[in-house]
Amino acid sequence: AHDDHDDDDANNNNNNNAPPDLSELYLVALYVRAKWPDVAVFARDLPTLRAAYRERQALISKKQPSTFHRDVSAALDDLAFDHRLHYETPEGITLALADPKSKRAIEVNGPAHYLRDISSGAYVPDGATRLKATLLRALGWRVEHVAFFEWDAKSQKDQKLLLSDKLATLAS
Repeated sequence: AHDDHDDDDANNNNNNNAPPDLSELYLVALYVRAKWPDVAVFARDLPTLRAAYRERQALISKKQPSTFHRDVSAALDDLAFDHRLHYETPEGITLALADPKSKRAIEVNGPAHYLRDISSGAYVPDGATRLKATLLRALGWRVEHVAFFEWDAKSQKDQKLLLSDKLATLAS
């Protein structure tokens, strides 16, 4: 099992009394613009929101890719998926592993991307992860996710099969 799934754990603010994170509002603003281009909501605040998002992304990008990211990237190399690690879209959104030419990406999601369902114990993607996925689809990206709990539960051979299935889904 990997001990460094902390791709963004250190940057999460778990203080429930903290003001809203402007960087996440930037994603909301982009989604509104992508879905409803004629709606001017957030238009005046977009530069401020983008600056907050870029500042947060700069903190994250200073960290070296986790072992989890590097392992998935290496397996994608073995499967001949041409990709870039930590690719930034023109909108400023960072993708874990992306092929910008085809707008296909694999997001590598550690524990910070999930909540636990109290009744079942199942992992459920958190709101920020779901918003990012929805936004990327609205911007024309095809995205699959590799969750730490599904990756760690598999042998190296089965990890490559998992990625093969996800790449097939991206190609369809």
